[in-house]
Amino acid sequence: MFPEILKLGPIAIRSYGLMLAISFFLGILYVRHMTKDKPENFDRLLTVAYILIIGAIIGARLSYVLFHLEDFSGNYLNAFNPFSSDQFGIAGLNLYGGIIGAIIGSFVYLKMKGMSVLTTFDTFAPTIGIGLAFTRIGCYLNGCCYGTPTDLPWGVTFPEGSIPYYVFGSVALHPSQIYSALYGVLLFVILHKVLKNKKFRGEVVGLLFMIEAVFRYGIEYVRHYEEAMHIDVLGMHPTYNHLISISLFVLGLFIYIVQLQMHKSVYTEPNYDEYEEER
Repeated sequence: MFPEILKLGPIAIRSYGLMLAISFFLGILYVRHMTKDKPENFDRLLTVAYILIIGAIIGARLSYVLFHLEDFSGNYLNAFNPFSSDQFGIAGLNLYGGIIGAIIGSFVYLKMKGMSVLTTFDTFAPTIGIGLAFTRIGCYLNGCCYGTPTDLPWGVTFPEGSIPYYVFGSVALHPSQIYSALYGVLLFVILHKVLKNKKFRGEVVGLLFMIEAVFRYGIEYVRHYEEAMHIDVLGMHPTYNHLISISLFVLGLFIYIVQLQMHKSVYTEPNYDEYEEER
């Protein structure tokens, strides 16, 4: 574990924050590369990128706070105060909360500007793989998002003083963060190839939602969650992320099928280099 990469006086450069920043930077570079033939498109998408980043951080933090309200009881302003502890920064983010925040913020902006929501989301979809690959490495270095006990030879242990050690002691755990990081690389490769050869609007983002839903539903079985993240459904105890995964898959399948049918019903293929709203 290396939760802190560097410390400059009272300011600590934390591994997770560094990996998050790297993923944002590489995501923007990727979008610029994919729009290099039309720089004017990148100029518009750069603003969308900033909105996605801000929306993701706000959504991820809000979602975390909602599931940990007791930690902020009596002083809810600390939820977004980077100076509320003995170190600079905000600890505690929820992935799906971030995705929801990013989608809502960017959707509103794109509609206001008359830009195509699906074409824009298609372009950004592979960057989710980049984000997962780097931020989950940050999770591993930070000692969060850890797995459940395992007898597999690649099980990992965490040092004394860490949260995983507090919960499980020296028991070997699934390296769920590494599973997710490797999945992020694979997700990026798949979506990048689809984007380069896409046939209709929404093809890439539809696949993203479905693939992510299947993976996240499965990874939940080897990740540890506190009781607040579990619910009782007919005697079963899935996590909230299980339910979100099901909803995400249905949404992705709906987008894919509807847009595929629309594509088959027209004889002239639209110009997907343009980011104008569908009419």
